[in-house]
Amino acid sequence: MNSTIKESAESVERQVTRHFQAMLSARDFRADSAQQAAIEALAQWLGSWLRGRRTLLRVPAAGVYLWGGVGRGKSFVMDAFFSAIPLPAKRRVHFHAFLREVQVRLREISGQPDPLALVARQIAAQTRILCFDEFHVHDIGDAVLLGRILKMLVEHDVGLVMTSNYAPSGLCPNPLYRDRFKSAIALLEKRFNVLHVDGGEDYRQRPDIGQSWGHFRALRSTEDKDWLGRQSGLHAAAVQDVVIQVNHRPLRVRAHDAASAWLDFDELCRGPRSSADFLWLCQRFERLAIGVVPRLDGESIDVQQRFLNFIDIVYDSGIHLLLLGETHLDELLSDGAHTDFSRTHSRLQQLRITDELSGEA
Repeated sequence: MNSTIKESAESVERQVTRHFQAMLSARDFRADSAQQAAIEALAQWLGSWLRGRRTLLRVPAAGVYLWGGVGRGKSFVMDAFFSAIPLPAKRRVHFHAFLREVQVRLREISGQPDPLALVARQIAAQTRILCFDEFHVHDIGDAVLLGRILKMLVEHDVGLVMTSNYAPSGLCPNPLYRDRFKSAIALLEKRFNVLHVDGGEDYRQRPDIGQSWGHFRALRSTEDKDWLGRQSGLHAAAVQDVVIQVNHRPLRVRAHDAASAWLDFDELCRGPRSSADFLWLCQRFERLAIGVVPRLDGESIDVQQRFLNFIDIVYDSGIHLLLLGETHLDELLSDGAHTDFSRTHSRLQQLRITDELSGEA
């Protein structure tokens, strides 16, 4: 290997760590030891991956897997790392959006032999480093699809960096289809640098860091149901009580205009809606109003999972959310009811609670 390539890779490592420090300084933040270790691990991996030194006894790690509790700064670390990568062929994508993209590509080339392999080659031709946010698996279809395409992307030398709330061994807790994902877990544990990022503090709960991305109100009377309509920002000429087609399936909407939509929780989460449907809504509207969210402990796991997926997607899409709950925010779903609720609870806590007296947002 010539000295220029080696020096370039080493300078990339310094560039990543310097950029992280610059982002911290710009926000007047200080990294904890876990975050510092994470950015150093990412910088070292990137330098090694760019050098690409392979021997019979050693193959460079295929990527880095960062996991830890909610609000531990994983996304901030990913922000700094991604923006410092000196390659144009890089992508950062949320887990749900990536799955949706793969499914769309598969439909476009249906009838081809082994279409998933073709999709993997297409992605590899366009992307050298792919970064995933909020990696998790709770659906049998997702488990099968992700397991296969991860292996293919690694084989095509696409560098992969992921954040997750779960260690690889905890990614697919449902025993009904865990066996279908075991090979993917083994791949992550064997070929990736796995790092626990947990400094012990949920930074999203800090008043100087947490940001409101919408509003929440607890239902006090039947009259409060009109709060969504009043606060949704709907134009006076908004279409009322209409059925729209979302991914070729009907969805009843209480009202919508060009930028905002008001939907019932039952319509959104009790029927066979998918994450692709939630992504469609976020691409179509800038503001969503949802009510009335019941106490979720008494709901089926499918209803709970749809709501959690919905919150994930809306949060990461930058959509303004208005949420009307049957009860106070902390009482909607208990911590032990669903394995993913700690992440959802942290995100819901960033909604601005409306004034209990005036009811104004």
